[in-house]
Amino acid sequence: MTEAVRKALPSLHQRNDPLASTDAQKRILGKENGLARFEDRLDRSGLSPLTTTGIEVLQINVGRLCNQTCRHCHVDAGPDRTEIMTMETAEACVRALERTDIPVVDITGGAPELHPTFRYLVAEAKRLGRHVMDRCNLTVLNLRPQADLVDFLSDHEVEVVASLPYYQPRQTDAQRGDGVFEGSIAALRKLNAAGYAQGNGRRLTLVYNPVGAYLPPKQAAIEGDFKRELKRRHDVDIDAVYTITNMPISRFLEFLIRTGNYEGYMRKLIDAYNPAAVAGVMCRTMVSVGWDGTLYDCDFNQMLDLPVTAEAGRHIADFDPAKHVGRRVVTGRHCFGCTAGAGSSCGGVTA
Repeated sequence: MTEAVRKALPSLHQRNDPLASTDAQKRILGKENGLARFEDRLDRSGLSPLTTTGIEVLQINVGRLCNQTCRHCHVDAGPDRTEIMTMETAEACVRALERTDIPVVDITGGAPELHPTFRYLVAEAKRLGRHVMDRCNLTVLNLRPQADLVDFLSDHEVEVVASLPYYQPRQTDAQRGDGVFEGSIAALRKLNAAGYAQGNGRRLTLVYNPVGAYLPPKQAAIEGDFKRELKRRHDVDIDAVYTITNMPISRFLEFLIRTGNYEGYMRKLIDAYNPAAVAGVMCRTMVSVGWDGTLYDCDFNQMLDLPVTAEAGRHIADFDPAKHVGRRVVTGRHCFGCTAGAGSSCGGVTA
């Protein structure tokens, strides 16, 4: 067990916090309080209803177990969570993938690498010739039971998409826990040593989330800063940086309410609504699979328990790719998080 695990705060779920309930979160997000409705902004932009254009990414959330408890986590993941995908559900994901030409498999959690189906899903997706992404918190690579994990990822040419709030320790540890920055740098060095970000196809991407209640800076600018400072300070190489806006759900919603920033942050997102960002939002080209096999438009809808429309089929065992082309996307006020400014998605900016 790492120091990061020992010092981890309990999840909302473990604390029995009212916001552990998705119904409670949806009630707060649904209150008008003078806040615009996302659907109304879509209408005014001539973009309603929002529909999918085709499925380019099968995102699989294998569960909520994690070795960290980050303050901004929209999954409310942590060492105390017990939701874990079964092998039966993982096999259903592979069968669904076999019936499609979906090019990308995006595996997330929790810390997906801690879950028993992770390596099976990676190996099967690669067998089918798909590009695999691992949403990694970096410190998981330092756990003793995961000693061979870096080599496994490298051998399968898995793209590592890793969370790192900043290139200095104070901001990173404030968001992700004491000692996380030091462990993250150690993990990045292991990845570099295994060939990541060395120009051989093993891609290493970092994800930047603002530490406070504000929008991220321009992605190109922060990417340049990260590349320069990580190399200068720590001799670490990366390929890219994605900026992702913190979504007003789960632990970040709790932070916003506790600090009195909720309405101000929501108005900031709404005022920054950008119709040009709507075209590239991830929900238009993704199917998100929950740990229990339920299907969602995106990972954020998954965490609010907002499954895809019923006519598309709501479980991976019943997946019909034809029903996920042109389907209506389920939206809500939280969607302003993905359409503010330059936009935000699992692949960074959208506009």
